[in-house]
Amino acid sequence: MSKTETAALTGEGVPLVQEVKQAMAGFVSEFKGLKAEVQHKLQQTEERLTMLDRKSTIAARPHLAASTLEEAPHQKAFDAYVRSGDDDALRGLEIEAKSLSAAVNSDGGYLVDPQTAEMIKSVLKSTSSIRSIASVVNVEANSFDVLIDHTDVGAGWADETAAATETGTPSIDRISIPLHELSALPKASQRLLDDSAFDVEGWLAGRIADKFARAEAAAFINGDGIDKPKGILSHPAVDNDVWTWGNLGYVPTGVSGGIDADAIVDVVYALGAQYRVNGTFVMNSKTAGVIRKLKDADGRFLWSDGLAAGEPARLMGYPVLIAEDMPDPGTDSFSIAFGDFSAGYTIAERPDLRVLRDPFSAKPHVLFYATKRVGGDISDFAAIKLVKFGTA
Repeated sequence: MSKTETAALTGEGVPLVQEVKQAMAGFVSEFKGLKAEVQHKLQQTEERLTMLDRKSTIAARPHLAASTLEEAPHQKAFDAYVRSGDDDALRGLEIEAKSLSAAVNSDGGYLVDPQTAEMIKSVLKSTSSIRSIASVVNVEANSFDVLIDHTDVGAGWADETAAATETGTPSIDRISIPLHELSALPKASQRLLDDSAFDVEGWLAGRIADKFARAEAAAFINGDGIDKPKGILSHPAVDNDVWTWGNLGYVPTGVSGGIDADAIVDVVYALGAQYRVNGTFVMNSKTAGVIRKLKDADGRFLWSDGLAAGEPARLMGYPVLIAEDMPDPGTDSFSIAFGDFSAGYTIAERPDLRVLRDPFSAKPHVLFYATKRVGGDISDFAAIKLVKFGTA
């Protein structure tokens, strides 16, 4: 029998086994303690990250007037002017935007801060009006001139030795788009303005944008050009077969006050191919209700709804803009326009927006007289066609 077996039988190895067990128990205990400590530190880290997320969310919210977060100087000055008429801060502050630097207007009123101006512009762009599909330019003058070359440069073939023959020269027209003053007059009670939790900047921007959007949408369609933009339907319209520059060509439906599928096809192909690529239909809701029932000879609907949220409906594959200022379907009405409006209609505007505070005219309310300058007119008469709900 070996010495090891003898020691096991006599009990001499028992202390060694106990020591091993005690060591293992101590190791397990320490491991559990380490595990608990790691879990505690992970929990603390997670709580810190949660607090940081909450702070970031709060910082991303729109600033209320009573917010303790630091605001830009122009925002503080504009907020003080809107709430209490305090223009001292504005007089000592120059608000700069795109090479335009002015805080005080000699005629009264003050430039709004860039953030508010951008908020209003974004609302105007998102509304259902010609603005969303037209060409929009910013100008610093009282008008904007568009040069249109509506003819083509002549061309000819020549060989190596023959003399080149004289070709035709293009004809260029100048279209001048004057800017007109657009105004809005929202009002609020002084008590509401004194409420520090009232988001006066957001409220003012929303009210101004709403008034401007409705006035612009109507003028871009039906404006007569007198103290307002000239709308697309204010220009003379002639049958597309005898169309000339300076007029809008139309396609008759052949049905007095009605329309069929053939008229939609005719107006699409009445437009030049270079414009048809970017073509858009413009009509109001009543006309859309009539058009979406039309079918082709095979019984297929010409109208198809957008495939995703926010996508426009399509008519013969072209997007449809619902502009409620377009005429309702009726005898000899021009209820549908089709064309490349980015080429056919130009909107010119000044980038600055002014607000004048009037606490006297409507007590106990405070009036805010907001003004901007904007103009619009057709810039290419070949880029837009109309559908006439009539026989000729």
